Amino acid sequence: MADGEEDSGQPHAAHLRSGLRPGTQLDEIARNLRELAAAKDRLQGLLDAVLAMSREEDLSAVLHRFVTTAMDLTGARYGALGVLDESGEELEQFITAGLSESERAALAGTAFPRGRGVLGHLIHNPGPLRVDDIASHPASVGFPPGHPPMRTLLGVAITVRGTIYGDLYLSERRDGRPFDGDDEAVVITLAGAAGIAIENIRLLEAHRDSAEHFQRLLLPALPDLYPFTGAATYRPAATPGHLGGDWYDALWLPDNACAAVIGDVVGHDLHAAAAMAQTRSMLRALLYDRLTPPSTILHQLDRTLHAITDLPVTTACLARIEPAGADGWTLLWSTAGHLPPLLITPDRQAHHLHAEPGLPLAVSTEQRRPDHTRPLPPGATVVLYTDGLVEHPARTIDDGLTRLAELATAYIGLPLQDFVDTLADHHPSDGHDDMAILALRTPPTAEVEPRCEALIRSPHRRSDARTARREP
Repeated sequence: MADGEEDSGQPHAAHLRSGLRPGTQLDEIARNLRELAAAKDRLQGLLDAVLAMSREEDLSAVLHRFVTTAMDLTGARYGALGVLDESGEELEQFITAGLSESERAALAGTAFPRGRGVLGHLIHNPGPLRVDDIASHPASVGFPPGHPPMRTLLGVAITVRGTIYGDLYLSERRDGRPFDGDDEAVVITLAGAAGIAIENIRLLEAHRDSAEHFQRLLLPALPDLYPFTGAATYRPAATPGHLGGDWYDALWLPDNACAAVIGDVVGHDLHAAAAMAQTRSMLRALLYDRLTPPSTILHQLDRTLHAITDLPVTTACLARIEPAGADGWTLLWSTAGHLPPLLITPDRQAHHLHAEPGLPLAVSTEQRRPDHTRPLPPGATVVLYTDGLVEHPARTIDDGLTRLAELATAYIGLPLQDFVDTLADHHPSDGHDDMAILALRTPPTAEVEPRCEALIRSPHRRSDARTARREP
């Protein structure tokens, strides 16, 4: 028993010699476990933030997420990101987070910092900067009136391809302590991930801009359609790098009629865009050469494309507007699986011209599509459009058509180009697809001099998009 008692007393004696009581040791272990858990949580938060930023496709979202995540990981009360201008000498953008409504109100009317004082020091000395007392820093120039009091600062630069993009500024840890080396290491890692995300978004934006430019080059500038007024607009989808197959065209025909077409090639890639260009060019040649009803033109187009190209499924609506004497004009149209034309009469009544839609192109060359007719009074507007203007996953297509009719009647008094632009701006769709709109307006009176005589009397008329967009 004596030996056992002696053995059992050895650990107790060891604790006494080390100056630690058993309860103190447990407290130390608990504290270490808490610190380990906090470090694990911080590491997981850093990983989640890096993954989230890598998935973002919007630059402003990445910048704001970077600031707020840095604040969360360091426990900072305030955060800001200064984006440098092209010279790299001054700030052109300043994103803030953490300010209360009252603090923002107190700073109302105060210009954002221009990169002087301690902020300017970090711009010109892009290494990490930790300051325990901003006012005592040699570069400090004080705060503007209404600025909340700030004492501590952690600054880190964001680098994109070796160039300083901007600087992150954090201030005032919520626990009252100054920022430490662990805070600095975490934010430096986060800044590296932000730089990669910013570069990726820049590449996506460049790709999207190139795709949109290519798409617009494939679309025509409307020619002079006198005595009609014509206008068109194209809007790409919100998806970066999205290439669409939406297209439109209009031209005056030798038999004194005006032809207009709108179409949509299935697909969102270079193949769809190339198919769109082929289809539009071939249809224009057929229109000018055949001078036949729209259904016949679509049938011949379908047969020709089937024979010499590998055309994806394509929807289209082809229309002719012909003179009808003193009564005005006659609209003839045929569709290949496309949405109906929208007619707005001079008394601001909107009518979707629902009729047998026919089969899309590249489905069957055996079945012809029917023709449809509708008288048009002077001053009527015919709108052709693609489904990207009206489709929304949360609503039916009929709801989209109804909303389009309401928009059209509300804005029909605008000049025609402004009218189609406004329809595109306020579209009832969800924006997931590109959209094209083509509108033709008949002259305000049925008594219009023949087109050939009008052109002779007005030799300086321009056959370009600007002339086509003028009101009569």
